[in-house]
Amino acid sequence: MLTPKRPYFVRAMHEWLTDNGFTPYLMTDATHPELLAPTEYAQDGKLVLAISYQATNNLLIDNDGLSFQGRFGGVSKDIWIPMQAVVGIYAKEDPSEGFFFDPSEYDGYTPPDNPDDIDDTDDDGDDEPPKKGGHLKFV
Repeated sequence: MLTPKRPYFVRAMHEWLTDNGFTPYLMTDATHPELLAPTEYAQDGKLVLAISYQATNNLLIDNDGLSFQGRFGGVSKDIWIPMQAVVGIYAKEDPSEGFFFDPSEYDGYTPPDNPDDIDDTDDDGDDEPPKKGGHLKFV
């Protein structure tokens, strides 16, 4: 099974928004059971968070989710947003600049226990062994 595209698009859009002077906003499903965020700020089941480098501390966006520290009501909090809870990422200044995701993308997806378990073989019908890539050697 292929891995979901969402984490790759979130990272790319975050970088693009930042590079173009926009403030990245993340819309999340505030009802997701694994979400660790101040849901008292949610409206209509959605929580919108500013995820610029200025608004966060130690922002990490990986394939499982987003983590950072943010201030809410003057209090620093640890935030964990599972990637399945991400509804969209967009510019505060122009919400049409961004992505919103298909909520069913993670239906039936189970992450591997070990990243080495991901089946990355191509199935193009030839049985040739994969070619070994080059490498650098520092002396």
